[in-house]
Amino acid sequence: MRIVSLLPSATETLFALGRDKEIVGVSHECDFPPQARTKRVVMSSRIPHNAPPLEIDRMVREFVAKGESLYAVDVAALQELKPDLIVTQDLCHVCAATPDDLGGALTHFAVPPQVLCLNPQNLGDVWRDILRVGEETRSGPAAIRIVETIGRRLAAMERLAATSPGPTRVGFLEWLQPYYIGGHWIPEMIERAGGVDAFGTTGACSFRVTAEQIVAAAPDVLVIAPCGYTAERGRDEYLSTNRAEGWSTIPAVRNDRVYALAANSYFSRPGPRLVTGIEILTKVLHPALSVSAEAEFAIVRLAGQVHVAHTACA
Repeated sequence: MRIVSLLPSATETLFALGRDKEIVGVSHECDFPPQARTKRVVMSSRIPHNAPPLEIDRMVREFVAKGESLYAVDVAALQELKPDLIVTQDLCHVCAATPDDLGGALTHFAVPPQVLCLNPQNLGDVWRDILRVGEETRSGPAAIRIVETIGRRLAAMERLAATSPGPTRVGFLEWLQPYYIGGHWIPEMIERAGGVDAFGTTGACSFRVTAEQIVAAAPDVLVIAPCGYTAERGRDEYLSTNRAEGWSTIPAVRNDRVYALAANSYFSRPGPRLVTGIEILTKVLHPALSVSAEAEFAIVRLAGQVHVAHTACA
């Protein structure tokens, strides 16, 4: 089977299933595991990589208002690669390519490839999508093993979180300029880690809030995880952002419990590593607990201003 994955989380899943040799094309965002970078890129973003956050937000709004795609498909590359299966998503027109982005490209095929479209709204959907990818690639048993391992890790985290006082109110910011609250599976991840989302509801989309609303919500822990960013980039943006009057009164800020976490590794991509994201949140909310080595490594104190999660063990 020849597979093109336009979704970073699906690429991660395909590698975990042992189907790496069958992947012939990926999107520009497919970067994990590192071997994914060796695959041919067949889709790129029309948003400049290093654009400032406010400019990214403006451009996205402009493209959406015009009904234009944020992505450019390399039609010639797709034709040359002759995929049997293309994996994409229909959850977010900003985060990754959708079937609409492929529409024109697929008309160039005499026999169009099969398109597997994923649309997870919560953690259960994410785990089911792993099984779906396994079924479509003749990797059902391997997919079941991955989901079973995730289940064991989740159960262990829930037992640990249940032994700690709580719950802790969490503000999860998936964008800073302007402020957006993490949605879909993020509130559920916080709940499984023993916290309460100060804003979001499981399955609901992310939404915009004001700085004044964040101050008024008074979260005990503030997570900085801009969608698609590394922890370091999120930290730098947070430290360079002008914060509203009263920001220092937020319990999370006052008690030095602001964390920059790697959204692009553990939170914004609906794939197998979300379980590590839950472990990281468990450690953030309950510092005395012991979690996996990867999650332990991810939490590092930085200069008493903001904590940062590294990704070297990803």
